[in-house]
Amino acid sequence: MTKKIICLFDVDGTLTDPRQVIKPSVEKFLLGTVKKEFDLAVVGGSDLNKIKEQLGGRSIFEKYKYIFAENGLIAFRDSKQLPTETIQSVIGEEALQDLINFCLKYISELHLPFKRGTFVEFRTGMLNVSPVGRNCTQKERIQFYEYDLENQIRQKFIQALKKEFPNLALTYSIGGQISFDIFPIGWDKTYCLRHIQGYDEIHFFGDKTAEGGNDHEIYESDLTVGHRVTCPGDTIKELNILIALIKERREREKLETSMQCA
Repeated sequence: MTKKIICLFDVDGTLTDPRQVIKPSVEKFLLGTVKKEFDLAVVGGSDLNKIKEQLGGRSIFEKYKYIFAENGLIAFRDSKQLPTETIQSVIGEEALQDLINFCLKYISELHLPFKRGTFVEFRTGMLNVSPVGRNCTQKERIQFYEYDLENQIRQKFIQALKKEFPNLALTYSIGGQISFDIFPIGWDKTYCLRHIQGYDEIHFFGDKTAEGGNDHEIYESDLTVGHRVTCPGDTIKELNILIALIKERREREKLETSMQCA
């Protein structure tokens, strides 16, 4: 029997350049070619509004079977929202404020080439922490990313948090160019998998699949078939390979069935 397959995509670095709008050629390929073969879903660490900005506003609900914002804490299936949880309900308001206060103090003592604004963004299931500030320009994003690669600003920040809060059951995950996420253990992108039902295979595509990256856990999950990509163009290449393999599998199944009936 032909297997039912869904393709699940990270957003930044996989379907789009970081924090940019999806290119028309990529979207045309997804909706015109891939969607004819498989259902489509997206999962991002960003909030729903940012994902909408990148993938098509309200029409996003018509394009994708599932939409998962904040790693799946904000989840939609066929445009209908699914039940959710909050970070404060898990770790408590007091611990949450201690965490935020520590982050703000740590950032205040950092000396970077520049700082902008929105250093801690509170989301439903996580905190997003940006040492340089989420209000920086695209050019400044790239500058900070290169600076961070050399100086490990985010990695050192995370180590300080782990040392300060050893008893909080939290995960610290680097994603994108300027920030990292803090969320309860188990609330990484694998959280969204509990909502996906009725499929024989879930193929996940992501670019931050190395340990410490925010695609790592779902890429390594036993529930997914992981595809490591480097950019939207690479995602298209991987999808073409997958489509060819599945078509070959289906033809083989048809041949086997016809031989059994003969």
